[in-house]
Amino acid sequence: MVESNVYFTASLASLIHDIKVGKIVGSYSISQAMLNHFLSTLNESQWSTADELMTIVRETGRICENALPTEAILGNIVRRMLKIIREEYDELNMPQEQIKQTDDSQAASLQKLVTQNSEKSVEKSDYKALYTDLRENLITHLTEIENELHLSHDNLAQQASQHVHSAELILTLGYSKSVEKFLKSVPKERKFEVVIAECAPACRGHLLATSLASSKIDSTIIPDSAIYGYMNRVNKVILGTHSVLANGGLRAASGAFTVALAAKHFSVPVIVLVPMFKMSPVFLFNYEQEAFNLVGSTQSVLPYNTPVSQQVKAYSPAFDYVPPKLITLFISSAGGFTPDYVYRLLAEMYHPDDYNLTK
Repeated sequence: MVESNVYFTASLASLIHDIKVGKIVGSYSISQAMLNHFLSTLNESQWSTADELMTIVRETGRICENALPTEAILGNIVRRMLKIIREEYDELNMPQEQIKQTDDSQAASLQKLVTQNSEKSVEKSDYKALYTDLRENLITHLTEIENELHLSHDNLAQQASQHVHSAELILTLGYSKSVEKFLKSVPKERKFEVVIAECAPACRGHLLATSLASSKIDSTIIPDSAIYGYMNRVNKVILGTHSVLANGGLRAASGAFTVALAAKHFSVPVIVLVPMFKMSPVFLFNYEQEAFNLVGSTQSVLPYNTPVSQQVKAYSPAFDYVPPKLITLFISSAGGFTPDYVYRLLAEMYHPDDYNLTK
């Protein structure tokens, strides 16, 4: 087998470097950059069969996971790419009468999904047949995914009128592009107020407050320590997230667990906005695993030149884990669903053989 470093191309190295140094920031931008990389891979890489292309894509995923273990979005795009390769190959490889039968039974139950996966594992395709239409079909499919990604925030925002009502007090944490667009899409005649926990030490909540103020939405910034005190007046909590784990838990901005716990205490519903590309089939095994958290600078909280900083070891984690029992509802482009339904969406989005890219 060819060594992985053969797949470490200049364009992939540039992509990883740009993400590491902060030239490409945010889940949407990272996803878009990864899709562009795969589009160039389809057009420029030397491959002739689906098996060869899947090897390139899988090795790309392994390299990205090793270089950027905390960017779950990259792995999600890789898995989605592998899924569409399988689908397009199977469609080209499938007899015409079988295609018709498949189209007639698209709505599969969980039992059917499991049964189909079991049957496919017995009669697993080697993906080595040569199809001239495969490249063109994949480019078309990838363009559709790119359009879906581009419209993801708009699709979430269209559902705002169903969840935000007049005279409500909404609490959110920090800054999220999804939350910003969602709140701005509430009909103008509905007057509501937003309380924003500033999410120290970065205090990105101020960015959201400024943006909402430009749309004439009443907003109040509060310190993170005041979350519990405000919660008894709040009607609902609306949060963004970095990714949704396989069990329905969140990998969200630090402070999200505090918000969710306080909401649980006061029986306040917690709504999480999640574009589909943030759904990840991975689990949290322990709080110290490398692929889960990032530790940021503590300079703004505990300056390095103070005497106490030489005697204290301080940490500033970037993310919190929020267990699924604290989440009331997820809102995605597919509509609203509970944490218990995450497994079904993952089964539809990714192939089970691609959950673990390091195998």
